[in-house]
Amino acid sequence: MRIIIAYLIGIVFGVGISLSGMANPAKVINFFDVAGTWDPSLIFVMGGAVIVTFLGYRFVLKRPMPILDRRFLLPGSTAIDGKLLAGSAVFGIGWGIAGFCPGGALPALGTGRIEVILFTAALVAGIFTARALMHFRRPTVPTQA
Repeated sequence: MRIIIAYLIGIVFGVGISLSGMANPAKVINFFDVAGTWDPSLIFVMGGAVIVTFLGYRFVLKRPMPILDRRFLLPGSTAIDGKLLAGSAVFGIGWGIAGFCPGGALPALGTGRIEVILFTAALVAGIFTARALMHFRRPTVPTQA
């Protein structure tokens, strides 16, 4: 049941991204081109998403537990640290250069365009690289025998 609901949520998200035009990198890049062909529509898409998320969290977190899990999986830290800032910077720079964010690229995979495939491959490589770096940097705690 969880898989079916996750699939349906993904379909709704992908359709929303596609209908809003956010799967089109030119639309996203034009948002960042404030001195040229600026397209402010991304503000409305993001604003709508923020409003829905804000209201959704207020509604859902009033429940004692999620419908399909034993507990809510929320971030444990609210600290703004170097890892958060670096990750945000890499995300934003990549989004500005490629015109894709992961949310827009995954639905666009269905188009079969090579730039979407390359972006997604780079995204997956970046995820594995970040995990490897975090594992490499994590101090090892000696086990007691």
